[in-house]
Amino acid sequence: GSIELYFCPQDDCEQELTDFLDSAQESIHCAFFEVDLDKVRNKLLEKQKYLDVKVITDQDYLYEFDHDFVKVDSWGLMHNKFCIIDNKKISTGSMNPTNNGAQKNNNNLLFINSNALATNYEAEFQEMWAGTFKKGDPSPNPNVKLNNITIKNYFCPEEACAYRVKEELKKAKESIHFMTFSFTNNGIANILLLKHQEGIKIQGVMEARQVTKYSKYQVLKYQGIDVVKDGNKQNMHHKVFIIDKETVITGSFNPTGGGDTRNDENILIISDKNIAEEFMAEYKK
Repeated sequence: GSIELYFCPQDDCEQELTDFLDSAQESIHCAFFEVDLDKVRNKLLEKQKYLDVKVITDQDYLYEFDHDFVKVDSWGLMHNKFCIIDNKKISTGSMNPTNNGAQKNNNNLLFINSNALATNYEAEFQEMWAGTFKKGDPSPNPNVKLNNITIKNYFCPEEACAYRVKEELKKAKESIHFMTFSFTNNGIANILLLKHQEGIKIQGVMEARQVTKYSKYQVLKYQGIDVVKDGNKQNMHHKVFIIDKETVITGSFNPTGGGDTRNDENILIISDKNIAEEFMAEYKK
C-alpha cells in the first residue's frame, strides 16, 4: 500500500485527480458533492464508454454533471469527495472537483492504494447507489495497517464523526493544530478548551468567511486559544486536526452539527509522523 498527498492550489490537484481517474482499468465509482472541473468531467465521460463508471452527487449540484450514470441523494448533503478505482485505490480529502476547489481554495487530496480501505469506500458507495443515505452498516475495516501507518476510517452520520474526532483529540499530550472551514460543534470545541486548560498547546486557522455568530472562533479566542482567520481571499477549505504532530484527521467532515448528523461524510485518522509533518507544513504556511 501507499499514500500520496497533495495540497491545492500549490499542487496541480486537477491534473493529479484526472491522472488518478485515467489509471482505472475496470471501474470508477465516485461520490462527489459537486463536479465542475472540465478535465475530471471529460475523463469520466471518456472512461464510462468502456469501464464501469458510476457517480453519486449532491442533488443540488446534479445540474453540473447530469448523466445516466449519475445518481443523487434524497435529503441533507451528500458531502463526500471520494473515488474508488478498480476496487484497489481510493481518493479522498477536502477537495471538491471544482475550479475553486482545485485552483483557488486551500484543500488536501489523498490517493491511497489499499484493498482494505477500497473495500470500506466501495461498501459505502454501494449503499448510497442503492438509495441508502445518512445511514448504513459500519465500515468492514475500521482499522487498517498500511506498511507502518495506522489508519482509522469512518463514514457518517452512522459512525458518529464528531465522537470519533473527540476521542482522538482527548489523546493529545502535547499539541493540537487545526485548519477548519466551518467549526460550530460544541463538543469538539469543549475538548479543545479542556485540553487548553491542561496546558496542551492549541492553535488553529479558521476560514474567515465562516466566522459567524455560530462559529467557535470567538469562544476559543476568548478563552486564550491561539486561533486566527485565514488569509486566502477565496476559501481555506481544510477539515483537519493534527494531534501531537503524529496523527492527522482529515476527510470531508466539517466539525458542525450538519456535518455530524445530516450529511454523508467520511473521515480518515492517519497515525504517521511523515504525513503529519506534511500537514504541519501546510498549517504553518
